[in-house]
Amino acid sequence: MATATLNPAFPVISVQNLSKTYRRQPAVREVSFELERGEVFGLLGPDGAGKSSIIQMLTGVLTKTQGAARVAGQDVFADPEAVKAHIGYMPQGLGLNLYDSLTVDENIDFFGDLREVPTATFERNKAELLQITRLDKFRDRPAGQLSGGMRQKLALCCTLIHLPELIFLDEPTTGVDPISRRDFWMIINRLVVEQGTTVFLTTSYLDEAERCHRVALLHQGRIIAQGVPAELMSQPSPKAQGQRRSLEEVFIQALEPEAAAKAAPDIPVRELGPPLDLEGAAPAIRVEGLTKKFGQFTAVDQVSFEVKTGETFGFLGPNGAGKTTVIKMLTGILSPTRGRALIAGLELRAARQRIKAELGYMSQKFSLYGDLTVAENLRLYGGIYRMDAADLERRIPEILAMADLEGREDQYAQGLPLGMRQRLALGCAILHRPRLVFLDEPTSGVDPLARRKFWQIIGQLAASGVTILVSTHYMDEAQHCQRLALMHQGRLVAVGSPEALRQQAEAATGRILDVGSPAFREAFLLLQEHFPQAALHGSRIHISSQHPEQDRDRIQQLLNQARLPVDQILNSPLSMEDTFIHFIQAAAPEAENDL
Repeated sequence: MATATLNPAFPVISVQNLSKTYRRQPAVREVSFELERGEVFGLLGPDGAGKSSIIQMLTGVLTKTQGAARVAGQDVFADPEAVKAHIGYMPQGLGLNLYDSLTVDENIDFFGDLREVPTATFERNKAELLQITRLDKFRDRPAGQLSGGMRQKLALCCTLIHLPELIFLDEPTTGVDPISRRDFWMIINRLVVEQGTTVFLTTSYLDEAERCHRVALLHQGRIIAQGVPAELMSQPSPKAQGQRRSLEEVFIQALEPEAAAKAAPDIPVRELGPPLDLEGAAPAIRVEGLTKKFGQFTAVDQVSFEVKTGETFGFLGPNGAGKTTVIKMLTGILSPTRGRALIAGLELRAARQRIKAELGYMSQKFSLYGDLTVAENLRLYGGIYRMDAADLERRIPEILAMADLEGREDQYAQGLPLGMRQRLALGCAILHRPRLVFLDEPTSGVDPLARRKFWQIIGQLAASGVTILVSTHYMDEAQHCQRLALMHQGRLVAVGSPEALRQQAEAATGRILDVGSPAFREAFLLLQEHFPQAALHGSRIHISSQHPEQDRDRIQQLLNQARLPVDQILNSPLSMEDTFIHFIQAAAPEAENDL
């Protein structure tokens, strides 16, 4: 692919004491850092820390309050247009820079014209980008009909069509399933190794942060920690001297030292009922042949499963698999085309209004009213659920304590950080003490600390007997569920406990050879030529193998011949992500191109 050229004599990005204030409220405070050519730099931080503001200032979208920044050798504030010619910028959100009414081809053509890419260069870049993103078979499909993962890959094509040497990616894989995340990072890794591309990104996935050359942790607009991920993780934990930490532990400890030990306030168990014995529990949900069609398109195809009373049941699947459609049918928002569902023994079609009183639902998209305060949102939902006024006033303080929102009653919902908004949305969903709660990707885009607090609340609900059905793209969250259902293209492809599913997958694929190398980017591209199933997990390379000893020797030989260092090659069990990808690809091997 043809590329632009940056001057290697100076840092690609140089930032000194950069600050941004909105209406006297500081968002970014005296931030300083530099990026060299070919680096992947990760900016981490909780919701509302100022990450997007920094990216928008460095891309010329937002003005500064004070400080200085040079991007691609240009003063970004003195001449933002000069900077824009050298960079690519992908904003936060699933394909927000796309035009839904335009096809894949037309979106790329539009951005090529916008960037004034010469015809020969454009055609060469477009052909290669379509090939490596595996979108070449979908050139005539409108962007509005793409799954979330495909939208992000198309957005990346549009960002890279002029192949800038510096790209800004704002939470590029938030809300994207593991297979599409893996594909996305294969593309980024290739650009960095083969083209020397410099990448500045923000992310809420800590395994992605491990792939960065350097990371910086932002909190309340300030950088409070910065360094090489491996070095940060090698620093001993205050609680476990001498033990290596995960990057998530580093994140949480730097962000809020007491957070790791701080549990969410207890929910009064008396209000929710005693814990139940799942062995003898009756089904809270029974689904039989559930089907939903939109015109000629089948979104959900003959799905059948049961969820026991008091169980935490997880729904996993790629973007567009049909998870949200199933949840909307079970909550009465959509009517099934065929099949039936029983909730607490009641047939959904016949007893929809009675069932709704027993349900709590937190939708995938933010379901609150931004122009209402925290307390006003709670009172609104109390009215929707027809709660007694006195009971509602007793319940609100309990919800505020549970959601760690005490003292924020008069804040507008739209001004809360995402993690707090999600806890408020959960509080509204369980305000009327439902015994069955549906959570549709409740922590998508939420930082690790907020996710941990959210799951503490879910754990307390489950312990008190509430039945929970939750969809998620975070594989570590799947481990909190007692059983999982994996969906693909509207069908169920596997149901079972996380461990049972992992064992089934391992029996089919073999165990994992876990390869560690300081030069993991180069090692990954090399090994992928010989082991097409190779995938990046953090900064390590996972290769499934039915013959681990033989393949271990081959891997060592290949890396030695290429003079690439090897720290270790471990024989490990499959991770939950490996398990997920196995079942999805086994269900329809050719469908990997449709994610």
